[in-house]
Amino acid sequence: MAVQRGRNGMMGEEDDEGGLFEEELEFEEEPDSHIPLHLRDIFNAAESGDVDALRQALDNFNGSIDEPLEDGDTALHITCLYGHLACVELLLERGASVEAKDEDGAIPLHDACAGGYTEIARLLINNAPDPECVKRMLDTFDEEGDAPLHHAARGEHLDVIRLLIASGASACRNNLLGRTPSELVEPESEACIILDEAISAEIGRPYRST
Repeated sequence: MAVQRGRNGMMGEEDDEGGLFEEELEFEEEPDSHIPLHLRDIFNAAESGDVDALRQALDNFNGSIDEPLEDGDTALHITCLYGHLACVELLLERGASVEAKDEDGAIPLHDACAGGYTEIARLLINNAPDPECVKRMLDTFDEEGDAPLHHAARGEHLDVIRLLIASGASACRNNLLGRTPSELVEPESEACIILDEAISAEIGRPYRST
């Protein structure tokens, strides 16, 4: 799954040899130079959250809206990663797939849950075409073996945890390290209590993580 990056680059102290420093900067590689030229407008708008620029870029784009931009991430992955709700809405309106996977096997819901973006997670779930798709999304494991609920638990994003459980996510599923979501939160925390209650409801008896 992708990780957020800074957009302003490194800021250093003033240099007495400012002219030489500025001259060297002219030869630095552009931040988006690794993005194919025909995708750069979409990538930059998606990453910055400029919904008007994204709309214009999509209007001028003849390819698939699910074409990977960076590290297998689609525009929907990137807008979910950075929490740009309006851009997510636009992409979904244009037909972006909620089940597209990046190079780590993560879907946009993983990114939204990791960031604690409840409304984006809700929007993704509500835009699934049918209940079977919702189940697949909730049960999708990335290459590290984490489902969206594991990501939400790791960040102790309470509202996202509640949303996923209410939508049918299992709190009993282990990741590749054999850990359930409740084992990724602080003991006795509110997130732990919510997840333990969900496990208790699933197994039909009281459960308390240790």
